[in-house]
Amino acid sequence: MKTIEFAQGLNLEPLFSTDKDMNVEGVYVGDLLSIVMAKAKQNYAWITIQTHINIVAVADLLDLSCIIVVENMEVEEETLEKAKELDIPIFKAKESAYSVACNLFKMGIK
Repeated sequence: MKTIEFAQGLNLEPLFSTDKDMNVEGVYVGDLLSIVMAKAKQNYAWITIQTHINIVAVADLLDLSCIIVVENMEVEEETLEKAKELDIPIFKAKESAYSVACNLFKMGIK
């Protein structure tokens, strides 16, 4: 699905524009980068409150579909620049990680 369809379906704010097709096969919720690296899988959406540039490195390393930053956290400019460079979609949600995960489940993403 296109990133804009994904964002609209979950009421997310895309933090930069991309026409990337996303293949979201699962979801991982976590904030400790070492645990995310050990547990998240390729093509997963990652839900976190982290906003620093290292989240992009983890998403790139694991070939994650996207990063969803929750709780209305402000994402650092350096993070957005690197995400744009690597074409890794980053979305912002006002809701909690739990709410976003529940909405992903309702979309059929487990």
